[in-house]
Amino acid sequence: MATKRQQTMAKITRERAVKEKRERKLEKKRAAKEERKAQAAGLAPLLDAHEPDGDDGAVPGEGVVTGL
Repeated sequence: MATKRQQTMAKITRERAVKEKRERKLEKKRAAKEERKAQAAGLAPLLDAHEPDGDDGAVPGEGVVTGL
């Protein structure tokens, strides 16, 4: 008759980490789906992912000086 071995804490921790990662991934997928749905309906404007306010960091009146 086989005996049942107790799971180690390391294995329990690994399994929990995998489960949490899957949940985060699923939530990201759901959020992306909702965003695509909103954009298709014309409710959300497209913004650059790096600059949420659309600011590119340029200063008005500042130009590029060539030849330096």
